[in-house]
Amino acid sequence: MENNAKETVLSIRDLSITFKTGAGPVNAIRGVNIDLPRGTTLAVVGESGSGKSVTFKAAMGILASNSVVNSGSIVYNYRHNDGTPATVDILKMKTRDIRRHINGKRIAMIFQDPMTSLDPTMPIGKQIMEGMVWHYKTPKQQAWDKAVRLLTEVGIEEPEKRMRQYPHQLSGGMRQRVVIAIALACDPDVLICDEPTTALDVTIQAKILELIKRIQAERGISVIYITHDLGVVAKVADFVNVMYAGRIVEAGTIDEIFYDPRHPYTWGLLSAMPDLDTEDDRLYTIPGSPPNLLHPVPGDAFAPRNAYALNIDERLDPPLFRISETHYAASWLLDERAPKVEMPPELKARIERMKKEGI
Repeated sequence: MENNAKETVLSIRDLSITFKTGAGPVNAIRGVNIDLPRGTTLAVVGESGSGKSVTFKAAMGILASNSVVNSGSIVYNYRHNDGTPATVDILKMKTRDIRRHINGKRIAMIFQDPMTSLDPTMPIGKQIMEGMVWHYKTPKQQAWDKAVRLLTEVGIEEPEKRMRQYPHQLSGGMRQRVVIAIALACDPDVLICDEPTTALDVTIQAKILELIKRIQAERGISVIYITHDLGVVAKVADFVNVMYAGRIVEAGTIDEIFYDPRHPYTWGLLSAMPDLDTEDDRLYTIPGSPPNLLHPVPGDAFAPRNAYALNIDERLDPPLFRISETHYAASWLLDERAPKVEMPPELKARIERMKKEGI
């Protein structure tokens, strides 16, 4: 799943994470491999509970206390202030070192609900300045000036006035812009956006996506979107990883995933996207529900919901089959011995429409 044209800034290998619960251990992440090429946008998509957020909370060193990392590495390649290259495995770092050298400073995260990210008792300005003062010992006045510039950069008018206001005095869209300003305050080179527009209405959503895109182009940062919304993915991503039951089941460029999907789960996700031109009067939904990861999953986790499942799916988990240099899918349908199965005709027609419209 590597893209060799660019340096890989973040490389996750064989990541396996279990959560201890009262009902027993939950095998939430089951051998995840993800690469983020520098300067690109990667979207990680899948239903709730597929493991998207957990994977990147591990990269931020902010996993819940009942989590156990069973195996794997999260290798981060960056440059020191003097330009010399450095490489660390975040999973081997002490929590305090992650806080001081990685969190907010080099890898920043924008969470789903700005109200849970912002401190209701602290003025906006102070919250933006906090990271600069903590990580870089930036003098107060300098931090204030930079915070005002950041508020302007994220499209907030009257920034000086806003600096003194509290989160409850701002609208949802403005609060999300403030969260983005906080994330950018220490000039990170990786920005993780966890469902950054879910709580916002559609017009504000589009503005926030445009804002992140513009900032990425200006600063040359790498961006990861964690989302279940393929409409968002179509607007922002260079690469897509499709996640199901704690594993990556398909990975490729945006065009490969949207125009040439190979995994039945990806077919289901694309078929479930709202489409004005579809013949059906009802929106498609993938039948069944994801497996309970409290129990071991025999074979392919998607098999019980897969209309194209083969006998082998019940016994063996498929490996990632290589389709092209950048495109992989974990489906036994790609084995040369498997019967030839085409994607559903309705999806094929939809993809043809998408190609014509240039989506």
